[in-house]
Amino acid sequence: LPGDTMLKMTRLAVSAAVLLIAAASAVVPQIAAAQAQTAAPATPAAAPDATAPAPAPAPAAQPQAAGGTRSIEVVDNPYGLEALWKGGDIVAKITLAILAIMSMGSWYIIITKVYEQFRMGAQARAADKSFWNAPSVRQGAEKLKEGSPYRFIAESGLEATNKLTDLLGNVDLNTWISMSIQRAIDNVQSRTQDGLAFLATVGSTAPFVGLFGTVWGIYHALTAIGIAGQASIDKVAGPVGEALIMTAFGLAVAVPAVLGYNWLVRRNKAAMDMVRGFAADLHAVLLSAPKTPARA
Repeated sequence: LPGDTMLKMTRLAVSAAVLLIAAASAVVPQIAAAQAQTAAPATPAAAPDATAPAPAPAPAAQPQAAGGTRSIEVVDNPYGLEALWKGGDIVAKITLAILAIMSMGSWYIIITKVYEQFRMGAQARAADKSFWNAPSVRQGAEKLKEGSPYRFIAESGLEATNKLTDLLGNVDLNTWISMSIQRAIDNVQSRTQDGLAFLATVGSTAPFVGLFGTVWGIYHALTAIGIAGQASIDKVAGPVGEALIMTAFGLAVAVPAVLGYNWLVRRNKAAMDMVRGFAADLHAVLLSAPKTPARA
């Protein structure tokens, strides 16, 4: 099933991300230890003289003056999202832009499809309320709103009953009406599936786009270490943080797309069941209606 396939691919992407994070966690402490060894002095300092007098105690801090204001120092985070965008290269920016477009497109499709399904449910209730109480199929179809899938199916069935002329005159009426109504149902179903392919694509590819950013960030970390000539934590923290942010972005884009895809597919199935029930009842009504002779 498409949903199971996307779930397996998402699990694979999460597993790869966990392995990369574990590898980064194992490398960073070793880098920090190497930095500490490099910074250590060549010879240990002389031990302090035990007979030396103890240093005088530091004077107590003066109490804050009454009515004074306490100054708070604000330290900018050099590894935040703003620093990621400003310090990232063209590849990192393109990766972030792709993930942002995927996220916006997914949420747009989810919101619009939910609205369309809600409107389709209202049209189904209107068809059950007004269509079957009409004196004829034609009048019942005219009571439905323009653009309603139920009106489209009813008009397709009516059109099929009036086209049994010339070559089509040899076709059985039951077969021709069934084919016309089925084509209308397929058309309605194809419209309900608009946008779901995009959600499936985002759900299956966004984790790998995030993993690409992760690999690119680790590559920059190793490059920074090679250029600096020493294992300094400040040379590694930025690229590794960039890599982890890319992984988080990829998962944050993929999870809503997968959940939205499965939810919308289930709602579409329920809506199409109502459409098929209406079409089956319409088929029976059209076959039982009195036949009118075709015009010359």
